[in-house]
Amino acid sequence: MPKQKTNKAVAKRVKITGSGKIKRYGPGSGHLKSRKNNKQLRSFRKVKDVSKAFTKQAKRMLGM
Repeated sequence: MPKQKTNKAVAKRVKITGSGKIKRYGPGSGHLKSRKNNKQLRSFRKVKDVSKAFTKQAKRMLGM
């Protein structure tokens, strides 16, 4: 039986913590920062949680 491949799109966007939770960064923080206000820019630095439904999917896509 062949090995399951890791979904690289998911692997680039999420990280798995030591306790098994998945963390991600929000969209929109890459460029055009001069027109965004400081409150938005601060919130981009924060790590977001991943929903319980997507956690199950993401772990399967990462081969866990």
